[in-house]
Amino acid sequence: MMSRSFKALSALPSYPTAELKAAAQDIRASIASDGLLPVVERRRLDQLISEVETSDLYDLQETYVLLFDRTRSLSLHLFEHVHGESRDRGQAMIDLKTMYEQHGLMIDAAELPDFLPLFLEFLSTLPGAQARELLAQPAHILSALAERLHKRSSAYEAVFRALVALSSAQPKGEEVDAVLREPDPDPTDFAALDATWEDEPVNFGPSASSCKDTLVSRMRAARRPAANTPT
Repeated sequence: MMSRSFKALSALPSYPTAELKAAAQDIRASIASDGLLPVVERRRLDQLISEVETSDLYDLQETYVLLFDRTRSLSLHLFEHVHGESRDRGQAMIDLKTMYEQHGLMIDAAELPDFLPLFLEFLSTLPGAQARELLAQPAHILSALAERLHKRSSAYEAVFRALVALSSAQPKGEEVDAVLREPDPDPTDFAALDATWEDEPVNFGPSASSCKDTLVSRMRAARRPAANTPT
């Protein structure tokens, strides 16, 4: 079932924990049992899973924080790459949370909907065709993140390549390039990182940031603890 792949992929980009390390074999088995991913993507994922399984936990956590918490251009908050700091995010978050609730996924008040592991956990509850359709909509963002992780020689690239493959989407080059044109500082360059996290001006009226597709109009920055690992 496709739900197994989405559940497994929701765990891998979560903050590394002892529980995640212990679940590495289950994650590998879930991905293999579905047989939905091309061989090259499964091999990439196996490299990441092996790193999670065998590396020191504190090293894993430090790497994760450097990549996804300190580097805005690698944010796992999908709407960070769409709305930035525009005023659209408030209603977008409400709409996406409503969509989750309509499908029976309830999140608590501290959770916001567009954190990638949470989004993938939601997709794991949907029929395959519907999950693919929703995943295809941010495929250009996922592809751009894969490119940035490739530049850093990070095994996490595998997650984003796999998601694009699962979506069966062909991200438009111009949309990927638009994301890649955003600043992408070195995580060790503190001045550059501070500059990218400065508040951006809020736009109002017709010139405000908007999105053409349904999903991207419903998502913005969020953070969720590590999603449940697959069983």
